[in-house]
Amino acid sequence: MGEILAVCRVHQLLPDGGPVGITAIDKRPVGGRVRAGRLGLYADVQADRANHGGEDQAVYAYAGEDAAFFAPELGRDVPPGLFGENLRTQGVDVNGAVIGERWRIGSAQLEVSQPRTPCATFARRLGSPPRWVRRFTEANRTGAYLRVVEPGELGAGDAVEVVSTPGHGVTVAAWFGAWNAGAPGFAESARLARALRRAADDGEIRLSADLDSRTAKALAR
Repeated sequence: MGEILAVCRVHQLLPDGGPVGITAIDKRPVGGRVRAGRLGLYADVQADRANHGGEDQAVYAYAGEDAAFFAPELGRDVPPGLFGENLRTQGVDVNGAVIGERWRIGSAQLEVSQPRTPCATFARRLGSPPRWVRRFTEANRTGAYLRVVEPGELGAGDAVEVVSTPGHGVTVAAWFGAWNAGAPGFAESARLARALRRAADDGEIRLSADLDSRTAKALAR
């Protein structure tokens, strides 16, 4: 069983060179208990709502073990919130979580919905390290977006209890790795897409809008 090291939400909106002009990626730890609702943590926001937020991307979890992996790559510490995450975990294989897996954290229940896709805003947040989006993608340590299936309160120090795991077996890392492998990954991404869509058709999971679109594309290639 893992635990929550920090709960983070937006500290301030920052100017950004992207099309929206501002970003809410500046997440920092907060104390006490925080309410998690259908659209995320209380008092958290997203600036680019066309690509972030909503029920399928309500909460973003990132593992402390993965942050430690990237620290020497970046030549700096990676404190909680630096990657824009809401939950910094420890002892949880976030990338190895099965899509649709449910976690009990405090009085809230959350469901793994999809991997995080890195973007140029993320690179700019870190000072635009060379090829950062590609390096982050190739490392396949994306963390996971979560939807809130039972609103409740959570906080640093809470246990992360896996309460259910779908039987299709497709993990965050397996899907992200196959999808981003280019032509060599076409067959594997199609296989995983079939498993995900079959599980969705059977009512075992609910595909996020992103996964619904990408699994359809994987099967059409």
